[in-house]
Amino acid sequence: MATAAVVDINHLDDGWILAPERYDPRRGGKSTGPCLGDFIRVRRDQIGVNTVDSGQFVVFDTGDVSNGIVAAHKRPCAAADIRSAKKLVHPHQVIISRLRPYLRQVAWVDPGLLAEQGSDVRLLCSTEFFVLESANDASIAFLAPFLLSTQVQAVLAAAQEGGHHPRFNERVLTTLRVPDAMVQQAGELSARFERAVIQAREAYGAVRESIGMATGLHPTP
Repeated sequence: MATAAVVDINHLDDGWILAPERYDPRRGGKSTGPCLGDFIRVRRDQIGVNTVDSGQFVVFDTGDVSNGIVAAHKRPCAAADIRSAKKLVHPHQVIISRLRPYLRQVAWVDPGLLAEQGSDVRLLCSTEFFVLESANDASIAFLAPFLLSTQVQAVLAAAQEGGHHPRFNERVLTTLRVPDAMVQQAGELSARFERAVIQAREAYGAVRESIGMATGLHPTP
């Protein structure tokens, strides 16, 4: 079934944007409650190619993030190996890729990422990610499953713009409505999700150790 919307010329987005997907009525969703932006700050701290000349970094791209967790185990690299601008990331933040939202590239950044590498290593991610930080001391881990929920995924799908590299913008993200029932259970959901990600991190480690053990059991050439 076709979807239509009528928009007054005075309500066009800045720049007189006429792209029809910008005004898709499905972008608003049906939930009521506070905006996601009430819970977070969007961080934009970046490291450029020529802005740092020392240190060790773990860099993860959009393909390293899926369904709530940063899954890839990557070796640290030197500053000289960073070829493009990257965003700084810290444990307990939530990241979501604005590019191709249907790939579900959302994660709560767990402390285990640094525990694997050492305290002197810094985490970087692609600039395609929005990096979300708690607006207070409360955990925002619950936002990862919220952003992966069927209802929110439908809104992000309707909000993506562009044919070859479809993206959604920051305003779409920060104006998402977090249902009141979820707000009331945010602490419980955050704790549950954190436990799940930590257990998944341990499982990834056990898999790597098993592969290493199997490798060591082969005869020496």
